[in-house]
Amino acid sequence: MNIIVHSDTFDIALRVGPDIADITAYLGRIVAESGVRDGSVHVSAIGSTGSLTTIEYETGAIEDLKRAIRRLAPPDIEYAHEMTWHDGNGHSHVQAALMGPSVVVAVRDGHLRLGTWQQVVLINHDNRARRRPVEVTVIGNG
Repeated sequence: MNIIVHSDTFDIALRVGPDIADITAYLGRIVAESGVRDGSVHVSAIGSTGSLTTIEYETGAIEDLKRAIRRLAPPDIEYAHEMTWHDGNGHSHVQAALMGPSVVVAVRDGHLRLGTWQQVVLINHDNRARRRPVEVTVIGNG
């Protein structure tokens, strides 16, 4: 049995948060390049105001997710973080922490094992535009 560990990175420019980008194609390319047939892909957003999840990437679902994120940690309430740093992004840190910085997706027959309407998305929660690095590790059998 041939175990492969393949790492890669890319970054995505995102607008003021919450802004959401579909990164499924990037991940599919990395999995294909890895040579892994069966295993998993581990994906991590770098930075304390970014997160990852899966969703159907269509306009309505994306707008619903943005509204839900704003309800989880509204930008217009007081945060202790802002008392320290005065940067206005306390909500960004809380939103990202609640969403989580990583996802793991199964790889089967050399492809991401996602549902028909399921995509992996990167989210910027910050109160300014950011270029978000994404770290990817593919592990499995070749």
